[in-house]
Amino acid sequence: MIVLGIESSCDETSAALVKDGEELLSVVVATSMDLHAQYGGVVPEIAARSHIEAIIPVINEAIKQAQLTWAAIDAIAVTYGAGLGGSLLVGVLTARTLAIIYKKPLYAINHVEGHVYANFLVKTALPDFILPKYPPKFPLLALIVSGGHSQLVLFRDHFDYTLLGQTHDDAIGEAFDKVAKIIGLPYPGGPSVGKKALEGNNYAFSLPKARMQSKYDFSFSGLKTAVLRAAQEMVGHDYSLPSYELPGLLNDAQKADIAATFQRVAIETVVDKAISAYNEFKPVNVVIAGGVAASPELRKQLAERLPIAVKYTDPKLCTDNGAMIATLGCYYAMLGRPSADPYTLEIAPNLSM
Repeated sequence: MIVLGIESSCDETSAALVKDGEELLSVVVATSMDLHAQYGGVVPEIAARSHIEAIIPVINEAIKQAQLTWAAIDAIAVTYGAGLGGSLLVGVLTARTLAIIYKKPLYAINHVEGHVYANFLVKTALPDFILPKYPPKFPLLALIVSGGHSQLVLFRDHFDYTLLGQTHDDAIGEAFDKVAKIIGLPYPGGPSVGKKALEGNNYAFSLPKARMQSKYDFSFSGLKTAVLRAAQEMVGHDYSLPSYELPGLLNDAQKADIAATFQRVAIETVVDKAISAYNEFKPVNVVIAGGVAASPELRKQLAERLPIAVKYTDPKLCTDNGAMIATLGCYYAMLGRPSADPYTLEIAPNLSM
């Protein structure tokens, strides 16, 4: 079973070919991140235009990289939600058109669920990929953390899962982006805050963790505001100081301490919930997925606090990519899940698990 996966939910245009839900044959990613960096975040209109330019060349390159033809491809899988409306539309319309032209089954994939399935890839002939030796086993606990999502999900089997908790405001990756902007670090915030944190004190000052009504839900807006207030206080001002003036007033040591303390508390927030869920449900495996899963601090904290090894994939497959979509598409096909109608499939920007 060979599936072409197409991902275009945000600012990465990606296509990949996966065999039997376990072998990565190819993956190509074209990002418009550089175009968004000057704005400190993704601009939806710019992202959509970039997808239009890149999507056909990316798909063609993925097929070429796998040394396959359309005749060898059994199905197409595409992200139809969640994500930016304009970005999703480009990917879905392209996938619908290709499914009609080449007479292939089309599978509509939940982007967030797809992140988890990147961990099921265990084989590839492609260079520079370090994949797990074995796929995760059920029941598994998935911590999905990215720029758009923070969710804790218990999987009993393929397509049989319960959403234990999710963010009520900012996702953790979005909080990293906003804190990076406060202290004048470049977008995307996760890598830049992580790098700066290496120079700082993880316990330079006190930051709060949100108390939620549901024990597995998240909130990062209060933490972000607390960072802003701490930064304003550091430079001798109160809340009336505009945040855009802070980068010019903070010195390097102060920026490093803010980055280090924020990163520790933000990561502790999600790790605390994951540990609590592990103790309650006793899953066989714990996997981390999404862009923030590439964070060395997240991997370190989980490794220190969990009694079992954490499952995670190559950092290149943690961020948005077509391989995770193709992998989940393989399981849709192999387990007889219904395909989508290529003439009517619509996007679902606010799709949840």
